[in-house]
Amino acid sequence: MLIGLVLILVVWIGAGWAMVAVAGPFKPSGVFIDIGGGRKMRLVCAGPPAGPTPTVWMEPGAFGLAADFAAIQQKLTAKGIRSCAYDRAGMGWSDPGPKPRDAAAIADDLAKLIAASGEKGPFILMGHSMAGLYVRLYAGRHPEQVAGLVLIEATTPEQIDNPNTQKFIGAFTSLSKVAAVSASVGTTLPLYWTAGDRIGLPPQGSAEKRHAYVSGRHARTAAEEVGNWERSAREAAAAPPYDPDWPVSVIVVDRGEGDRPGDARRAPERAAKHGTFEAVKGASHTTILGMTYGDSAVRGVEFVLAHLKSPGA
Repeated sequence: MLIGLVLILVVWIGAGWAMVAVAGPFKPSGVFIDIGGGRKMRLVCAGPPAGPTPTVWMEPGAFGLAADFAAIQQKLTAKGIRSCAYDRAGMGWSDPGPKPRDAAAIADDLAKLIAASGEKGPFILMGHSMAGLYVRLYAGRHPEQVAGLVLIEATTPEQIDNPNTQKFIGAFTSLSKVAAVSASVGTTLPLYWTAGDRIGLPPQGSAEKRHAYVSGRHARTAAEEVGNWERSAREAAAAPPYDPDWPVSVIVVDRGEGDRPGDARRAPERAAKHGTFEAVKGASHTTILGMTYGDSAVRGVEFVLAHLKSPGA
């Protein structure tokens, strides 16, 4: 029985390696920026050169990387808007970073990357999912770098004490550990084509997402970030709140719940002098970033830009 299971596992993993091999050689997009100490991070910028319109700087969610925003970057480029997305340390093609992989470490790396990249702020910060915590801490530490915010299905530090949030974090942490082990031993490889891109990305972004999905290093780092969720939330909560003068767009999936007055995800939008909210019908937590539903993010950026230019903004 045991020998049979081992043989099945070997065949499964072997089939996965064959699938990845058939995909052929692969080169990720973007450039590699030395942020100091010999560490390099991958940065993918798109659109026209930086000008009077703020660049959109993108922070992916749990298990995410620059590729998560490939569809939105394509859509923003078509509008003449510059954007930059990156792989956090140890994720995708970026070198590992110091531990623990919490919001503080991620904000430190981001500050170094922006400085080394030569990209000029202030930026419109865009964060998806767990990146809401990282965006909050970075904005609190570097308010001079912020023009406005687009928060997509974004977690807020105010959610951390909610019992439902605590329950979700516990389950997600356990699942993340399983995913890290699975990717590390190669059992995710046969899912390269079917599960690697659940966003709906253009070809290059989709290929990058699939490669990250079967990467043990990527999954282990992601699991560590998830394991530090509560620590990151506490760090973000201790940071200064968003400046109410910053225009804020909050975008979520329409789950048929209606307008929930106590929804902490809407707190940044409700506290802003210029805020907007959109619930996207038909989208999921992942597809909201893709080619089908990513226009909602573009609308969010356009809202922020319009209110930057409005009198008194």
